[in-house]
Order: sequence, then C-alpha cells, then structure tokens
Amino acid sequence: MDKLYWLEHIKIQDRPKVGDKAFYLSRIIQRGYPVVPGFVVSAEVLRQFLEALHSSESLVADLPHSSLHLDVANWRQLQQVARQLRQEIISASVPQHWVNTIFKAARKWQSNCLILRPTLTVPTATQGMGNVSGLMEAVFCTCDEQAIAQGLKLLWSQLFRARSLLYWHSIDINLQQINLAVLVQPVENAIASGVFNANTLGWEIEATWGLEVAMSKGEVLPDVYYIQQETGVVIERQLGNKILAYGVNNTTTIESEQVAPASVLTTDHDCLLAYLLKEQQQKEYALPEEYLQQVITLGNRLVSELGTKLTMKWTISQETPDPKLYITQISSPQAVIPNLHLIKGIGAARGRVIGNAHVINSQQKPEKIPQGVILIAPSVTPDWLPVLQEVGGIVTEQGGLTSHAAILARELAIPSVVNATDATNLFLTGERLLIDGDRGEIYRFTENKEQGTENPVTPASITSHPSPVISYSLPVIATQLLVNLSQSSLVEQVQNLPVDGVGLLRSELMVLKILKGQHPQSWVANEKQTELLQLWVEEILRFARAFSPRPILYRSLDWRSPDLPSLNHGTPQSVLGERGTLSYLRNPAVFELELKALAAVQQAGYSNIHLMLPFVRRVEEFVFCRRKVEEAGLTQLSQFQLWIMAEVPSVLFLLPEYIKAGVAGISIGTNDLTQLLLGVDREQGQLGTIFDERHPAVMGAIAQLITMAKDGGIPCSICGQAPVLYPEIIDQLVQWGITSISVEPEAVERTYRAIARAEQRLILAAARHQLKP
Repeated sequence: MDKLYWLEHIKIQDRPKVGDKAFYLSRIIQRGYPVVPGFVVSAEVLRQFLEALHSSESLVADLPHSSLHLDVANWRQLQQVARQLRQEIISASVPQHWVNTIFKAARKWQSNCLILRPTLTVPTATQGMGNVSGLMEAVFCTCDEQAIAQGLKLLWSQLFRARSLLYWHSIDINLQQINLAVLVQPVENAIASGVFNANTLGWEIEATWGLEVAMSKGEVLPDVYYIQQETGVVIERQLGNKILAYGVNNTTTIESEQVAPASVLTTDHDCLLAYLLKEQQQKEYALPEEYLQQVITLGNRLVSELGTKLTMKWTISQETPDPKLYITQISSPQAVIPNLHLIKGIGAARGRVIGNAHVINSQQKPEKIPQGVILIAPSVTPDWLPVLQEVGGIVTEQGGLTSHAAILARELAIPSVVNATDATNLFLTGERLLIDGDRGEIYRFTENKEQGTENPVTPASITSHPSPVISYSLPVIATQLLVNLSQSSLVEQVQNLPVDGVGLLRSELMVLKILKGQHPQSWVANEKQTELLQLWVEEILRFARAFSPRPILYRSLDWRSPDLPSLNHGTPQSVLGERGTLSYLRNPAVFELELKALAAVQQAGYSNIHLMLPFVRRVEEFVFCRRKVEEAGLTQLSQFQLWIMAEVPSVLFLLPEYIKAGVAGISIGTNDLTQLLLGVDREQGQLGTIFDERHPAVMGAIAQLITMAKDGGIPCSICGQAPVLYPEIIDQLVQWGITSISVEPEAVERTYRAIARAEQRLILAAARHQLKP
C-alpha cells in the first residue's frame, strides 16, 4: 500500500483507484462544499491482499487476474463458492503496516467510531447496469487497529457474496474488472440525517433523527418535504413514522428510553447503538426550520452547479456549540466533474495520460508528430509506427481491441482508446485532455481560474504506463512464456523479463524504420538491395544478441495493402490484400532478401533465430517457401526450425499435411483466426461484441489445433491477443496442452501468474483424483 488518497487531494486520474463514490465527493470538497473528511484505501490494496493468499487451494488467489469458472445458475454451488471465498478473506491477515498507516491517519479525527464505505468503478461501456449500491454495505468499526483490519476484510468480502457474483455475471463483468476501494470517514452523533433528491419534476427532502442508518435499513418511514425548486419554498410536508434512531456508542450523549446494540454491519467492536425515541420526539419533524433551510440552500447551490438531477445524502452533526451540515454522499451525472467533458470508446492499452491533443483528420500518415501529445486520428495503420514512438497517448475513431492501433499501443506501452466515435471533430489540436486506457474514456477539461489546474499542459505531465519491471520472485512454470516484439528500442527493457524467448518478432513492423518510406520492392527495383540487406541484418542481430540463447520466432513479412498505404507498391486494395506466403509466390524477390538476412545472422554465430511463415493458405505455398529456405542454406543449421502461423481456417483441415511437408511448429494467431471464422473485420470496433475470441467456434478451433499438434509431435504456441484480453482462457489452454503463450511486454507478469495458477490447479486436481478410493 503506497499511500492513502485524501478527498481534498484526489485528482481526476485517480478515479479508478478511489472509486466513483469517493471521486465524486472529492470533486465537490475541492470546490468548497462541506463534506465529511475522509481518505481512501485504493483498489490496488485489495488486489495486493488477494495476491498475498498463496495457497494453491485458494479460490481467492485466482481473482485479481482471472474470473471464477462458476455456474451461477446452480444456486447451491454459487452459495458454496461464495461462502468459501468470504471465509478465506475473513480468516486471512491484513499486513500490519497497512493497518498502522490507516489507524494513524484516522486517529487524527479523534473519533471513536469509523465508517468504511465501499467505493468502486466498473467498465463504463457495460450495458444494463443499474444502481449497485444495494450489493454492498458500509461497515462501522471502532478506531483501533484490530477493528480496522476486521472491518476491511468484512467490506472486501462483500464483493464475493452470492448475490454479487450473480449480478456481475448477469451483466457480463468479470471480477478482475471491478476496482473496489474503501472510503474511511469519522462518525459522530447527528441531530438528523437524510437525502436531498432533485430532478426535473421538483425537489424532495427525506429526514430522520440521528444517523442515516435507520433510513438505509428501512427501519423508519422518514419525514418528507416537497420543495418548489424555483423559490425554495416548502409546498408540502409529511410526518414520517420514526420510532428509533442510531447514534455512536456513547450513552452520555443520547437521550433515549432504551439503548440496544446496533443491528448493522459492524465488527466485533461495536461503535453504534440503536435507541428508541421518546414518544414526543416521534411526533416531531426531524428537521427544525433552521436546519431545513440549510439543506434547501445547499441543495440549491449544488443544482445550480451540477445540474437539475442529483441525489445528496447529508447529516447535521451534533457538534458544540454550533451543529454543522455535512454532505456524506453525492450522486449525479457527469457534471460532478466541473469544467470537464467525457467521451467514451474502448480501452485498448492500459494507463492514463494527460497531454495536449494533436488532431489528424486524414488517413494519410503524417511526416512528424510533436513529442508527448495525445494523437487523435480516424485510424492508425502499421506504417505509422515510426511517428508513434514519442506520442503520449493514442485515440482513434475506428478499431477494436485487436486493431493495429491497439496492438501498436500495447507494445509501445502507450495508453490508448479506440472506437471513439467522431473524436477528430469533437476535439481541437492543443486542447488539454486526459485519456484513460483502462476505462476507455477521454476527458476534455479547462482551467478553473479560481483553483488553478491540477496539472500543467506540458509533455512533463505525461504519466503513461511505466515500462514493465518485475523485481520479485515468481513460481516455476512448465508452460513456456514468450514475448511479442517488433521494436529493437524496447529490447533493453524486455530482455530481462521472465520469458523463454520471443514468440513473435513482427518483421513488417521491425523494418519500417529502416525502409525510409519506401516499399522493399522499390529498394530491389532501384538495385539498392545490398544496402537494405545490411540494414535488415543489423536490425535482426539486435534481437538475436539480446535474447541468445533463447529462441526467437521471426515472422516473415505479412503486409496487407490497406495496412501500409504510404508504402503501397501498386497492389490492389482489399480487405485481406495479397498477404502472407501467397505474395512470396507472386513476387519472391523480397522474401529471398529476407532469407539472406536470416542466413547472415546465422553466419554471425547466432543459432536462436527461427522462421515463422504468415497467413499460409495452402500446403503448396508452404512447400514453395520451404524450398526457398533450403536454397538460402538456413536448414544447414540443425537447430533451425520452420514454423507456420495457424490463422487461416484451412489449417484445421490441413495440419497433418503441413506436418508431413516439414512444419516444425505452429503458432495460433487468434486475431485473424477469429475474424475469418466469425466473418468480422477486426478493425471495426462497433462490431466488438461479435468479435470475441471466446466464441465457441474459436475456442473449439484452438482446442482442435492444440490436439492435432500434439498428435503430430510438434509444439503449439499462441501469439494472438486472446490470452491478454481474456486471461480466463489460460486455464483451458494449459489444460489442453498448449506448449507456449506469447504476449506483449506489459502483459508478461500477469500472464505468468495466470499460467502458474492454472498449472497449480491441474496438479491439485490430479492429486485429488489419485487420492480417491
């Protein structure tokens, strides 16, 4: 736990860490509204807590990066799993230094009672999601270390209630997508508490004696005041039925006929009690005129700034000598973030970044892009790669999770949002933006002259995802973990990651920076192939040296004509283009040059480079390429292997023939395999719900390929985006017998851990099976 997030210091980019409830309160406390003070224990703390549960039999340990394989329709199983999950959390220990940090911060309030409020964020693109406040309750505890630790676990465990698991499953949200933080605030006795509701029809105030607990539990019928919004005049009031109230467990401050322990969600150290109101008090309105006018005035101010539709929870503390009105919760549309506008898309690459917009309205690749800007364009093709190296973020109007923009951004560790409709028209070059690649959100906001800006608009304010660094021990895994690469500039960062080699070296992206804006065929036609060959060899050598002796699967050029419009060499435009090995048959000169480069790397003493052929449609194409490989002398090295990408559906029927023809291994390319099996263009983000690698047809094809490879005695890898986007399928891949999984650098650590958990479960299942009588 790095730090606590105090409400008055929370920034816009902290929203996923602190949850919506705390974020909204921070927006208004920073604008001078009276809010009960508080700080947030971030969502990352829960993830760290779950990761610390190392038991191989623990269900909880799998949750930070994966999702439960659970049949929620089986109510008995659902209850059993939910009970086990919650028990594991309650019985675990919270690190003492976390508890100490929270206790020291809370002790400053000099309050004996604390409230721990759940505050969470979920994917914003979720359809059909209603109010989730009923899924989780606040927890009350005394201000001592033992009670705080118990309270945290009680709150966290509510995420795994049966009703919670059922709800998240019903709206297609995996548990790892939920960011659950904890808002910690002091609790003091209150004269009255309640809710202010505003909508287009009018204003309404509900009120009860004491703390708001009785209302939230439905134990009282509150007083109701109907307010004319134009004048703030009470036009009608109705006396409720208020028999009891709640207060802090300090009997000297509460006038009551009877005191009893509070039946709310508390730790073993109760700090609340319920008390019966005197008969006379039951007949009185909870809000005397003075306090009623304070609530109306505060509500009017909020409506004038935030809009006509909002809900505010409030409390009037029993302070001496002057009671004070505080806001405890605010719910409103996006207007709770003043001077800021929100555009939604699809989060394609993780991280958040603040910078100046740089809008490009054409599909043509720019010659140069200013350093540190947020690029906004209709789409991005692979030939843009050289100019993307220094941008702070990428936003495109088109594309999905497996689009070129998304893949390039993930490899370069640049936050990205794709499928942001009409973004080039909605933003202007120079505007200050924040993009959130985790949530798929783009914010435009302006300077608040009264308070100043939270961050200056300079390249220095760029805070994108850090380079992947793993500095602690990891469990041993049997499944090989490989990395996808294309940029030699990333080699130094990546070579020390816990990977067994490079599972996909994308040559078409690797060579872009050495082509100088010319198609390789132009180099050949202009008799400059010797110069190009030397540059090509030097580029491959950078990878070979860095990873030796670990293997590198070098994928030969795989260009579609629409992917490289700036390098188009007169080839016809089409959705698939004349790509893959078919292009080698039609024009073998560039492929032969590529093979010469690989042979030169071998001759330089490196035996760790292998060749993988892309988009192979027919066995005849493979045979042609194999002969070219033999002519280049690559097979004279005994360690050399010739692989193919398994991405054209015909491989499902022809793999045994490919093996007979000499294929040494296959790597499943889920991006192309999915779009060809399902008939969906991977670049069309609006079809994202259809383009799903978890589709039964795609998963069935992957299982079939793994089985056929095992039967044929060759290794089977997977290098598409599926394991990164849907880590829950890693269990199935490992169970089916995948040889290796290759992912982008930023996904190495979480994929490593997912593989380890999958293997542990297989071992545990096998051991249990042997123990059965």
